[in-house]
Amino acid sequence: MSDATDADGLTVGQVSARLGVTVRALHHWDEIGLARPSLRTAAGYRLYTADDLERLHRIVVYREIGLGLDKIRVVLDDSTADVPGALRTQRTQVAERIARLQQLGAGLDRMIEAHERGLLLTVEQQAAIFGPQWDPDGPAQARRRYGDTTQWRQYAERAASRGPEEWQAVADAMAGLDRALGEAMDAGVAPGSPEANRLVERHREVFASYFPLTRQMQVCLGRMYEADPGFAAHYDGVRAGLATWFRRLVDADARAHGIDPDTATWQ
Repeated sequence: MSDATDADGLTVGQVSARLGVTVRALHHWDEIGLARPSLRTAAGYRLYTADDLERLHRIVVYREIGLGLDKIRVVLDDSTADVPGALRTQRTQVAERIARLQQLGAGLDRMIEAHERGLLLTVEQQAAIFGPQWDPDGPAQARRRYGDTTQWRQYAERAASRGPEEWQAVADAMAGLDRALGEAMDAGVAPGSPEANRLVERHREVFASYFPLTRQMQVCLGRMYEADPGFAAHYDGVRAGLATWFRRLVDADARAHGIDPDTATWQ
């Protein structure tokens, strides 16, 4: 069948192309009586008149602003309907949806920035929270080293939702753990003892502020605390020999859970 002209009426395909709606949607609107074509060809094909097209235009507009088909039918067909009122209600809902999307956009911006920077704090805020010895380039160095790992992604997801107060709580928890470790070492707490194992568990819980830490990963971290000059200096600054002592605590706890510290891997 050849295409009809506007004067003769438009086919479903022509209307679909002109209004940017699917043929399936036009058939559905026809079936539910929302927008039925006024004409038929001798062969029974649907043809939409200019009036039909005007109604369809209005349906498309109302659908675009979020009105449901039942509400659209009322707006179009009920002469007593409060159309301005219905549109004002929809306008309020649209405004609320826009606000939610703006919040989502802001959250996505923070997530992107956290993946790229690690810490969403100014240099001054970092110094105030983590102390004057803090290296503000540390997060950038960590990203260059670990940016393609699962743990960096987990860290970034946590960092995206944190401001100065939340980071202060993390810093306080880490400082409290350092003090507890130093006091336990002074008290002669032995690796494998209940108190030592509680400290190892506390370390894993506190460290979860950055990313989840398995026992195997904790063993690897204990090795790094002892071997890495920066970490060793930090812990030995709390107590001389603390890095090595803490590694022994972690290794003993790992053995108690069936993990060989000599073969433990980052998993």
